[in-house]
Amino acid sequence: MREQKANTKAGVPFILASASSRRRELLAELLIEYEVIVSNVDELSSHPDGPPSLAIENAKLKARSVANQRPEAWVLGVDTIVTIGGEVFGKPSDLAEAKAMLRILSGKSHQVISGLCLIHLEDGYEETRLETSEVTFRELDDGTIAEYFTEVNPLDKAGGYAIQIRGELIVERYEGSRSNVIGLPLNLLREWLLPLGLTD
Repeated sequence: MREQKANTKAGVPFILASASSRRRELLAELLIEYEVIVSNVDELSSHPDGPPSLAIENAKLKARSVANQRPEAWVLGVDTIVTIGGEVFGKPSDLAEAKAMLRILSGKSHQVISGLCLIHLEDGYEETRLETSEVTFRELDDGTIAEYFTEVNPLDKAGGYAIQIRGELIVERYEGSRSNVIGLPLNLLREWLLPLGLTD
């Protein structure tokens, strides 16, 4: 995939408005050079129009916060949430909450939704995109959950899990973009950036 990486337009910085190391690693598959600026905005926990609108709105908040600091740059904000039955699972506040999330997800299918917002303030450009994947969990007992948490820190992960780390312990199958489940839908992003001249 290295041959598909590209620099952005000459002299125009690209900024990822995210603290996620996983997103940084994924974006590196598309771009050679980019900056990271964490937005530190207060994210919304709910939205009257449902989980997809929540993901989009939080992505906008992150991107706009950083774009206001760097109006000359392309700024990408991303928010990924886990949802089942209309209930939204963000990052658990502690291990007990993480265990409770996995018990709820056990044996069921849930959606992983990423909202993306791309802004170039000086050019007056702002667009949003949405990606949804479906993940089905195995039936999990407390022993399996405890084993999983010996290898995965759930506290910085929406839904309390990471499909890329010992996913075989908890995930039965998934449909859609795997990179979206990790935190950044690469195919969607590549198709978006290509006509803008930001990747190859």
